[in-house]
Amino acid sequence: MLLTLAGGALFFPGLFALCTWALRRSRPAWTDSDCLMISTRLVSSVQAVLATGSGIVVVLSSCSDVVNGRGSGETLGTSLSAASSQQK
Repeated sequence: MLLTLAGGALFFPGLFALCTWALRRSRPAWTDSDCLMISTRLVSSVQAVLATGSGIVVVLSSCSDVVNGRGSGETLGTSLSAASSQQK
């Protein structure tokens, strides 16, 4: 989990810097604020697509019945502890 966090902490700022640099080089007539705005929107779009894709993968691979997926008598506390123990 920590490795994923570190990867995201490097990937998204790196993508932003790369987009900003590429836009400044390819469109010299644009102002800095134009380049920053477009870079921000591009990075946000990439993040949204990746989040949607990961959500679809999780739902399709681990949820056979989304509505009734929790066992009978299971509370939020037991569900969280079960999920925590599965990750370890």
